[in-house]
Amino acid sequence: MIKHIFFDLDRTLWDFEKNSQYALKFLFKKYELEKYVNQFYDFFYTYKHINADLWVKYGKGKISKEELREVRFEKTLEKFNCSNKELALQLSIDYIETSPNLKNIFPHALEVLTTLKKEGYYLHIITNGFKEIQLKKLTNCDLIQFFDVIVSSEDIGYNKPDSRIFYHALNLAKANPFESLMVGDDLNVDVNGAANVGMHAFLFDPEKRYRKVRGFQVVNDLIEIPSLVPFIL
Repeated sequence: MIKHIFFDLDRTLWDFEKNSQYALKFLFKKYELEKYVNQFYDFFYTYKHINADLWVKYGKGKISKEELREVRFEKTLEKFNCSNKELALQLSIDYIETSPNLKNIFPHALEVLTTLKKEGYYLHIITNGFKEIQLKKLTNCDLIQFFDVIVSSEDIGYNKPDSRIFYHALNLAKANPFESLMVGDDLNVDVNGAANVGMHAFLFDPEKRYRKVRGFQVVNDLIEIPSLVPFIL
């Protein structure tokens, strides 16, 4: 019987793609980046790929948090023949201030968390995001009230799927892995990472990229979760 449910935050509860796009569109206009880039979406998708690559390097310990923040806009601007470290730094500062304050969450997130809490489940967060940013997101979206334990990779210096972050979260929650469920959007980072420590896992797949994943439940809408959890064996 499941007693504890651990959620990822970005791309699982908080709509990272939508919020990031809104924040970047605001910055694109504020700093008149059309002087360097013809179309916003050229800027957006270039930044998106560079940022994703840097996050992979950060997750592997190859770059620091500070380096990730410093170079992602610098590298993006360079793709459009704009070498301007001062502008890149200002974009980074403003993005960090703007993005976490946006409140787009996935459909039914509040409803599902409310239901699960009322049904007696203990709810927690395990995130690879930077702690102060993730706490802002949870607070601004009125999500923080639902969670007993919030663990960021910064807390212990290890990112999902490293088993140590899952064990750390389980220990803080006083949870048995066999009575615990992980819900996340990344098959390797969230689902396989949780399974490796003996937890159950749901893959959240709102874009329906996966029809079926052997050994795991695929969830296309958060609203499915409360009816599925009681049948986990």
